[in-house]
Amino acid sequence: MKKLSIIILSYNSKHIILDCLESIPVREDWEIIIPDNGSTDGSKDAILKQFPKITFIENGKNLGFAAGNNMGIHKSTGEYILLLNPDTVVQPDTIETVLKYLESHPKVGAATCRVELSNGTLDYSCHRNFPDPVNSFLHFIGLKKISAYTNTNIPNIIHEIDSLTGAFALIRRTAGDQVNWLDEDYFYNAEDIDFCYKIKERGWQVMYIPQVKIIHYKGYASKASRESKKRWAVHSTDAMKLFYQKHLAKKYPFIVNWIVYLGIWIVKIMRIIRA
Repeated sequence: MKKLSIIILSYNSKHIILDCLESIPVREDWEIIIPDNGSTDGSKDAILKQFPKITFIENGKNLGFAAGNNMGIHKSTGEYILLLNPDTVVQPDTIETVLKYLESHPKVGAATCRVELSNGTLDYSCHRNFPDPVNSFLHFIGLKKISAYTNTNIPNIIHEIDSLTGAFALIRRTAGDQVNWLDEDYFYNAEDIDFCYKIKERGWQVMYIPQVKIIHYKGYASKASRESKKRWAVHSTDAMKLFYQKHLAKKYPFIVNWIVYLGIWIVKIMRIIRA
């Protein structure tokens, strides 16, 4: 058994995943597993030529983020699992620092670091509160400073959060096993929020550790074509509705749910038009 399994889901990411792999320290008690969602850009040959010890899993087709990562998780042996996006570069000591924190804090089920965009600003998806109708409405009409969904004034200390991002999620296997890992009803988007929601229901903590970081070249895959942007518009809003149906709809009356679903539909149409 390994101490840590690093899962990097790949989909036509040859030209950026190699930089990600270069940034990961080599440790005897770590393993790297790359489940591939049917890439056609020569990813497998490029990765194994440079990193022959990596475990490469050919899923055969695009299974989506949740199912694709689950394929890697189920093949892993680590006591801890790190979900890492291929469009990231890990800064020195980041993985080691977050891993040591989990090892020394047994009530923590998952943790993340500071996720920084290429322009140096914070990727706020690494530090989110769970959505509710009011905060989601404020967020999507552009009033993010008022909405509690994302926080713009984040203290530079270790603290508990509602939800991290799947771009860097270091997870205790025990916690992941309890909720059967990522919900494969989600194709893309919201599976990380759903996962955090479920493990926190089980009493686990989710922590934010800002002293270390990764760089996230966010949206690399989704910017590839107009068609992929349309797919993102559909999947992201479908995921909003699915999360609401699974976890929040039972808490609100019919009229509130109807307004929420209408709002999600409007956001979906707007995103498709922009794409």
